Order: sequence, then C-alpha cells, then structure tokens
Amino acid sequence: MFRILVADKLGLAGLRQLEEESDVTVDVKTGLSKTELCSLIPAYDALLVRSSTQVDADLLSVAEKLRVIGRAGMGVDNIDVAVATARGILVMNTPGVNSIATAEHTILLMLAAARHTAEAHQSVHQGEWRRSDFTGVQLYRKVLGLIGFGRIARHVAKRARAFDMEVIAFDPYVSEEVGQEMGIQLVDLEEILAQADVVSLHASLSAETLHILNAETLAKTKAGVIIINPSRGQLVDEQALADALVSGQVRAAAIDVYNEEPPGTDHPLIGLANVLHTPHLGASTEEAQRDVSIQIVEQVVDALRNDDFRNSVNMPFPVGPEYDSVLPYLQLGEKIGALQFHMADAPVRDVELELLGDTATEFAKPIATGVLKGLMMNIIADPVNYINAPVLAQEHGIGISQVKGLVSSELSNAISCRANWADGNRVIIGSVFDGEHPRIVQVGDYHLDVDPSGTLLVMKNSDVPGVIGQVGTLLGDYGVNIGEWRLGRVRKGEDALSFINLDNEPSEEAITALEKVSAIKKLKVIRL
Repeated sequence: MFRILVADKLGLAGLRQLEEESDVTVDVKTGLSKTELCSLIPAYDALLVRSSTQVDADLLSVAEKLRVIGRAGMGVDNIDVAVATARGILVMNTPGVNSIATAEHTILLMLAAARHTAEAHQSVHQGEWRRSDFTGVQLYRKVLGLIGFGRIARHVAKRARAFDMEVIAFDPYVSEEVGQEMGIQLVDLEEILAQADVVSLHASLSAETLHILNAETLAKTKAGVIIINPSRGQLVDEQALADALVSGQVRAAAIDVYNEEPPGTDHPLIGLANVLHTPHLGASTEEAQRDVSIQIVEQVVDALRNDDFRNSVNMPFPVGPEYDSVLPYLQLGEKIGALQFHMADAPVRDVELELLGDTATEFAKPIATGVLKGLMMNIIADPVNYINAPVLAQEHGIGISQVKGLVSSELSNAISCRANWADGNRVIIGSVFDGEHPRIVQVGDYHLDVDPSGTLLVMKNSDVPGVIGQVGTLLGDYGVNIGEWRLGRVRKGEDALSFINLDNEPSEEAITALEKVSAIKKLKVIRL
C-alpha cells in the first residue's frame, strides 16, 4: 500500500481519484510548518505539492521512503531537484495543463495595465468619476516582446496577434523554424528591450534568467514600456522595476508573481499607482485546477507502480508516451550493467557503448542510464534507481561513453557494452527481440541466447563429456530446478561458458558440491 501526503491544496477531482485507488492511502495536511512536515514525511512514499510547500534539502534528508514528488503545476522552483535526484527521488510536474489559463491571465494583465482598469474601478467604487485621469493605450499595432517562448508564451502570442499586435520573442533554446511556423520573429534580448511596447516574461528560472530584468536591462527598454510578469518573481529585480516605474521609464507593470510570496508590506512595488497586482492567479481557474489535480494524481500513482514516469523533470532521459517501447532497452541496459559487474575481474573503471540500429540508437540515454544502474546497485549499498544512477556513477569516478567500431555484429538492433578495469575488459552484447524481450547474445567471444532474469548460474568449464550431466544431477539432488541452459564455446575442445536459469536459489551446500566438479573452472550465482 502506497502512502501519499498532499501538503498543498489540490483540486477535489484529484483527491476523489486518489480515494478510488485500491493500493493508495492519502492524507491531506496543508499549511504545515517545516518542522511538522519533517516529522511526518518519513512515513510517505509520495508527496504532492503546489507552489507553497518548500521541498528543500532538510526535508529531503529525512524523507526515508519518499520515491515521488508531484508538483501540481509547471514550475519546480520550490523543490530542490538536485538533492532529490541525488537521493533517487523522482520529481514530476504537469506542463501544459495550466497553459491556457496562464495565457489568458497574461492577456488580462496586459489589457488591465494598458487601460488602468484596477485603479479606475477603485475610483468609481469610491464615488469618483475621473475619466480623464485614466486615459490608456491600445494594444493594436503595438509590439509585444516575449522573454521565453515555451507553451504559455506561444498561447499568448496566438492571442496577441488577434489584437493585431506584432510579436517578437527571445529564447536561445528555441529554433528559428519554430518561430517561423507561428509567424513569430525570434530576436536577441537587446532587440526585445529596444523594440517592445509590452514585455511579458515567460522564461524558466536559471542562473542566466535570474533578474533578467534589472536596472541595466530596464534602462535599455523603450520609454513608456509596460512590463508583465505572470511567470516567476525571481526573473525581475523588484527594486529596479520600482525605480523605473517611479522615473517613468516603465509606464505600468502587472505582476502576478513575486520573489517572495506573499509579498511583505514593505515590498517596493506595493503601493505604486501604476502597478497592478494579482496573488499568483495564473493557473487559478476551475478548469485548470481540475485538470492539473487529475493529471498529477495519475502521474504519481503510475510512477509508484513503475508503470510510467511521464513529465519527470529529473530523469536522465526524456520520458513520454513511448515509454513502453523504451522500457525493454532500459531493462536490457540494466541487465548488461549488472552482468559486467559480476563478471569483471576487478572493479569496473568505465564502460563504453556502441548502439547498432535505429531503435537502439534512439534510446541511447535510457540504455546508458540502465547500464549505470546495473553497475551502481551492486557497487554501493544505498538505494540506486534510474534517477540517481548517473550522479552516483560520477561521484564514484565511473565514466560512460559512446563509441564506434567496438565489435562487429550481424544483429540489426543491438547494444554492445565494454567494461574496462585495471588490467582487462569484457564485451557483452544484448538485443531486444520482438521489441519486448531483452536477451544477452554474446559474452566476450561466446555466442549465446540468454534470458537475463531471475537467478542465473554462470559457469566456465573444460569442454569435456559429462559436465552437463554432472551439474544437472547435482542441482537435482539439492532440489534446484533448471529453467533454461544456454551454452556457448568458441572452438571444439576449448572452455565452454554456460548461463543456467534456475527456478529456485541454490544452497551453499549445492554450490560447494558443484565446485568440486573437476571440469568446472569458474562458478558464480548472479541474481538479476
């Protein structure tokens, strides 16, 4: 039974869905202090939050069972993703669900800031009639500059063009072709600042975008510009924006997000007549809250069941609808990594991969992640999964690289992996049959067809008569049943290599008896 803690307000539809899951128990405890949350979190497998709860290193350090953090929304600024990754905790968000709601709110903020809507309303509410004091500007034929051109910004661009606005955008991670498809010109930041009548922020938060609007960049804007921030408070130096609003360099601003929420009474933007404030309402529509609650619940439950990991922000590879196709290759990589560890003659120093065929090449990152997990879960005692395996490998100085010409193979879709250690190396080749069955097809010079699952008895022996009979008889004497026996040899009379799938675990007595067979040179039980 999985235990899920909901620490922030979640839509009723999502909560109802959680209650219907037979293998889930849920506790809804919102408004907890950090101390209270730290005392509760060790008992839970998953944590659901929005933007209020801070999932920091202190909290994660005591989250002993935590496997999944679900963010009901897009931004994960309140989650220490790096620490979560190092601890093998999956972080998920719900990109796209709130996009329409936030885009509509952006358009609202633009119109309201341009036409003094909030201030005019308050004036009339107080019994005044000051029409001439609230003369605004039209959006028609104005230039809208978008900083960031992701999902929300693209929805904003589409709606802004309905007002006959000219839209330009700055996003170094978006190709010019994407802009051309939407009829949007992608330009550099300097051009946004110089040309835009309205600047709207839609960038993710990073070292490059922190305070991207500051005293220096605001000074470069067109005089009388309108600033809209429905994205992240930390994109704006709030004191610098306040100074620009007072000086008149910025005509008006509409702010939905803040560096710290809620903003204090001494906040530099609070109280300025030409600033419109909303309390982080971008995603606050009934439809968005319903949809985001259902989606994050479905994602978290699927992740706990290991069925799917879509919309993860810290998986080492993208996870989407094609996960079912990726999974066999991910698992094959893990099996190869584990075999390399168990069969290596010394600690593995690094691994090299050669991927043959379009499908294997397409899944390069999942395969590499699987190989590292198979290695690391045998090297260290701490929990290892697909999320933290690359981080742990790096910490232990184990490198992984993709190479060509590693080995020749007639297979159209194969994974060749060479593990290197101080005085040697070994190549193991695997393939996925029929798109779903991982198999090991070569170990060193030995060609085989091995099912890499369950308990495997790996045996190297002299190629002499009677070995198979002796081993089969001994295993039978100790109550061990053989599922499959795959044997390979390079040439007649040379050593043979066997992979024997066992239905049950052999006892120490059984292994000792096998080791006494004179033809057997090496023997090892591997659990995959």
